[in-house]
Amino acid sequence: MTTTYSESSTERIPGRAWTVRLIGHGSRAASVTCSTTACRMPPRSEDLTALRTFAAQHATAHAKAATVRPNAWCHCGSQRCGAHPDTKAHCAGAVVMILRHDPVMRRVWSVEEVCETCAPLIPNATILARAARPRRTTQPPAAPAAKVPAPTRPGIASGFSSPATTPADADPAPGRRSRRTTQRPRRGRSGQGR
Repeated sequence: MTTTYSESSTERIPGRAWTVRLIGHGSRAASVTCSTTACRMPPRSEDLTALRTFAAQHATAHAKAATVRPNAWCHCGSQRCGAHPDTKAHCAGAVVMILRHDPVMRRVWSVEEVCETCAPLIPNATILARAARPRRTTQPPAAPAAKVPAPTRPGIASGFSSPATTPADADPAPGRRSRRTTQRPRRGRSGQGR
């Protein structure tokens, strides 16, 4: 099996899928087939347990040999999400590798690159691997800004200093209240205010 992935591209590519099938023949014999034509399969046999074990191990071997490609399209989405027709979803998220096997039918094993949105919607699917997150290149921390000394307040005679001056349109410093906002109108002696 030569299914490893070594490219580092950002171009989207079709998601891969491998299908391993156990096919019955009329005389209680069966055989195993793989969608990859280069894979060698055991001969037709009547030992169904051994063939099922081989098929499961072969599908797992495809999953282990293949590195999940982060730039792959969802294979399920390319098939118009036929694996989960009752639940509509838009393909999104990182790419994962799943193994799909129906324990009732026990004849087909599928290994597929699908998106994180489709994976939990596909019946009898197990997530085997996730695409590696791309490494972010971090820049070295910027040099700390040079400290600028605070402006000195002009001195006033007798050793006191003047309060800090602020522009007329600036907000007052936090924690300070403007005298205008805290003054209340005075009430007249007759109780007629406001």
